[in-house]
Amino acid sequence: MAVVKVPQSGKVVLKVQTGVNATGNPVFRLRTFANVKSGAADSDVFAVAEGLGSLQQHTLVDIIRQDVNNLINQ
Repeated sequence: MAVVKVPQSGKVVLKVQTGVNATGNPVFRLRTFANVKSGAADSDVFAVAEGLGSLQQHTLVDIIRQDVNNLINQ
């Protein structure tokens, strides 16, 4: 039997640095954008995320893509 991955949906998460805490360590916040098409190319998602990051008040630190898949036993 083979297990097949069936893409469903996804989201992109922008990690931004909002400042530093009392001890000088960076403070991060996550900005999540849902309903990313599972078939979207990584380069396209990255380009859009960079564009959204440039609109943020805080510094963009990381771009994370999270995909949701169903696993089916065939």
